[in-house]
This record gives sequence, structure tokens and C-alpha cells, in this order.
Amino acid sequence: MAVLTHRSSASAPPHIAARLWRALEHGFDALVGAGGNPLKQLGALGFLLLWLLVGSGAVLYAVLDTSASGAYQSIEALSREQWRWGSLLRGLHRYAADAMVLVVLAHVVREWMLGRFRSFRAASWLTGVPLLLLLFVSAIGGFWLNWDRLGQFSATATAEWLDALPGLASPLARNFLSGSQLNDRLFSLFVFVHLGVPLMLVFGLWFHVQRLSRAQVFPTRALAIGTGLTLLILAAIWPVRSQGPANLATVPAALNYDWLLLFIHPLTAATSAAMVWGLLVFFIALLLALPWLGVRRARARAQPVTLRAAAGDAAELGAALPATSHTHWRPAALTQFVAEVDPDHCSGCRRCVEDCPYAAITMVPHPSGRVGMELAQVRSDLCASCGICVGSCPSSTPFRSAEVLHTGIDMPQWPIDALRRQMQSGLAALPGPRRYVVFGCAEGADLGQLSADEVLALPLVCTGLLPPSFIEYALRAGADGVLVATCREGGCAFRLGERWTRERLQGLREPRLRASVSANGWSLVAADRGDEAVLAAALQALRSRTAESFEYPESTA
Repeated sequence: MAVLTHRSSASAPPHIAARLWRALEHGFDALVGAGGNPLKQLGALGFLLLWLLVGSGAVLYAVLDTSASGAYQSIEALSREQWRWGSLLRGLHRYAADAMVLVVLAHVVREWMLGRFRSFRAASWLTGVPLLLLLFVSAIGGFWLNWDRLGQFSATATAEWLDALPGLASPLARNFLSGSQLNDRLFSLFVFVHLGVPLMLVFGLWFHVQRLSRAQVFPTRALAIGTGLTLLILAAIWPVRSQGPANLATVPAALNYDWLLLFIHPLTAATSAAMVWGLLVFFIALLLALPWLGVRRARARAQPVTLRAAAGDAAELGAALPATSHTHWRPAALTQFVAEVDPDHCSGCRRCVEDCPYAAITMVPHPSGRVGMELAQVRSDLCASCGICVGSCPSSTPFRSAEVLHTGIDMPQWPIDALRRQMQSGLAALPGPRRYVVFGCAEGADLGQLSADEVLALPLVCTGLLPPSFIEYALRAGADGVLVATCREGGCAFRLGERWTRERLQGLREPRLRASVSANGWSLVAADRGDEAVLAAALQALRSRTAESFEYPESTA
């Protein structure tokens, strides 16, 4: 077997944190399927829970008496009957808040464990950190509006915590010394905290996702319905109840505490307000600094493309390859290669704009000055070096007769012309009699685990880089079968590479694989790192399908 190897960090095994998270995701894939896996849709779930909070909160606010004397009675009247809609609505609101905090924290952990907080992803990470603070502020403020004994405790503890900050003219805790000092004006502040802060949260979310093309803001239908039903069931089984009216003359005791949303209060009691402030500042500063921590600004050095082959074939295969140099730079690096546009070959079709996962490509007037002619333009600060735009370009077809394949848009470290020449040379160098080409994602299953003299494995930075016409070209160039290995659904390192590859090969998206290409000659398989057995089985199935009129030597994959 010949394996095109790119000597860069792309070929290195993923970090142990990434491996652990992927193993967890794969476990959920086995239980609910990749499409219904909540761990792959945490951001979308967060949006869903936010809309549930907004909808249920709007109804609750409509019946709320926004005064210190009437708030408790209005909420209690709404939820007095356990099985009435009011009780369910209140429970839905509370449990959606708890779920949103869990989902958002899991989302942060996922992005950290997968290393998705540097380079072109840094903007999304940095805009997401302040949203954590807004989320907790809004959640804590919701308890105050009930103005029961738990709300009293939280409001008083928060005021004492804020009083630890220097510069306040008068201690906020004075407002909770007696009932006469708690006026409706202060209660209006409670309303603003719980209603105004979420508006800031929604506005911040716009900044958070604005650099994403086709941002997923809603989970799959099955997951959305399942989430809503789960919250309603929880609200019915464990209804949310008020814990008696607030009484500033007494200190609340024996409270039914929400440790997830109000953890800061017992933490302050166990340590000190100054300690908690210090931990908060340190934690936020650490999150904001993560995109630059542990990163060395290194020069990108091109490495030659080599072929790894079975014993005795290495020299022959190495000589067969043209001299090509490139580097695949991982997303975690600060230095990024940027897609380059060739004005002489860009037709202005806008496919690259539509397919770019990070909205890094825009259209500008063509430098030729022709009326109505446009040219793609790439923003270097947003380019992910994934090459998905190359796979979308109609000029990337290998069937062009030009000796050197110049395309409208291309990756300087991985030119599509080099891929064509490497595939031609690699196929010619295979001993045969049967020859198979395997295109795979460098972040997915390790193609080097395939062991067969009849296989040419070509790892790509992302399978979205592969123009569908390469499958037909490989079959015409002598391949008996072509296998395309993507990441699992929802697991693409570049968000949309797996999806666009699947839709292009299925004829659902331009550029399409021609319908005249026999379906028996190629296969598509989803295989993450660790799914090498799945990849081998897919290759074996392809062999069996293409062996009807030919008996090939026994070989194991």
C-alpha cells in the first residue's frame, strides 16, 4: 500500500483531551446516533434553551406583579396547582435555566478539549467568555423576582458580595436590613437584571456567531422535541415551589437550594468575598488568555510529500512522485496558510462563498473592470486553511487538459494540481493487479492502518477539499474503486467539510458527482480517529463489490 504522508502536526495523534472527548461522543453516537448526539450540538442546544427561557419568561413576566409587596403572591397564584399549566410553565423556565448552564459549560469544555479556541476561532472564543458572566447574572437575578425566602437569601448574599468591591458609596446590603428599606424602585432593579441582561446576552450571541457561515442555532428536530419533553416531564414530576414569602426580619434557613445556579453563595460563605472575586477574575483572565497560551510563533516550513510503501517498493514509489512541497498547518497554530484566488481562472460563481465554514470569502468587483464580473476575495484572519473552497470551485476538475492545473481558488500548501499528479503517479506505481484509491480526512481515521499493496491512500486536510470529479478521474485513471472517508456526522474539525462532501457525492450540492459514475465503483464512509476498523470494513466491502468480474489476490485490510 502507498500512503501519501504529510510530515506536519496534522498527522500527529490528537491530544489526550481530544481523544477523551471523541471517545465520549462516540459512546453517545452508539446510543442515539450521530444526528441525535447532544454532545455534537451543544451550541444549538444552548440556543434552543435560550428561546425556551425567553418564551416561558415572557408569559411569567406578564402575570408578575413587579412590586416588592406583590411579586410573591403573583407567582404563587400562577403555580399553586401542581398539574396546571402555570406550574408546568414555571418548572419549564427553571429547569431550562439549569439545563442551559450545563449545556453552555459543556460547550466551553468541548471547545477547549478539542483545541478550538485559537487562530481563526479565537474571535468566537473571546466573544463567548463574557456570555458566561451574563448567563449567571441573569440566572441568579431570576430568583430575586420570586421574592420568596430563597430569593431573599440570594439577593442579600449578592449584595454583601458586591460590597466587597472598593469604591461603593454605601453598602448595598443596607437595602435588606428591614422591609421598610426595600422599596419598589429597588425591585425594579431586580426586574432589569433578569430581563435586561438576557437582552445583552442575545446581542452578544450575535457577535459570537457572526464569523460562522450557516451557524447551527437550532438542533435536530428529534433532539429539540426530546429536550422539550424532558424539561416538561421534570416540571411535572418535581414542580418548582416558592419557599415562603421573604421576611427581612428573619434569616432564611432550611432552604431548597439550587446548587447549580447559586453555587457562588455557599462558596463565598466557605471562603470570603475577596477570595471569590479573586477566583472569578483569575478564571475569566485565564479563559481570555487561552488563545495565546502555549503557542510558539514558528515559521511554517514546507515539507516534502513522500510515499510510504510496502517493503521493497519505497524507492520506486518515492521516485514516481513529482517534486512537490507543502505544509498542512493545524488550526491550533497562529500561523495560517490562506486560500489564494487566481483572477485569471475565477469565474465569480460564488460557490466558495456559499461553502466557506467561517465566512472568510466575499465577492468584490473583478480587477478587469468588466461590468457584472466579480472576483472572490479571502480574508486572511478568517481563513481556516481547510481547502473546502477548493472542493467547491468548478475549475478544480482534474479533467482539464492543462499540463498544470490552475484553479480559481487554491491552497498554497496543498495545490489541487499536486493532488492530481500524486494520484496519477501513485496509481501507476501500485503493483496491481487491483488498485484502489482512498481519500480521507487527516483528522479522521488513520489511513496508515490500511495494509494492502493495492491501496493508494491520500489523506487530505479535510475531505471537503476534494472535488467530486476526482472520483471519476481516479476510476478512469486505472483505479478499480474509490473510497472517501469523512469524519462522523457533526464531528468535522471545520464544521461543514463532512456535510458538503456527503451532499456533493449524493448529488445534492454543487459541484456534483456525475450521475453517470457507477455507484459500484465508489463508497463513502464516516470514520473518526479510532474508527480504523470501520474504514477497513468499508474498503473490504468496496473490494467485494468490484470483484464480480475479477478475482484479486487475497489481501486483508
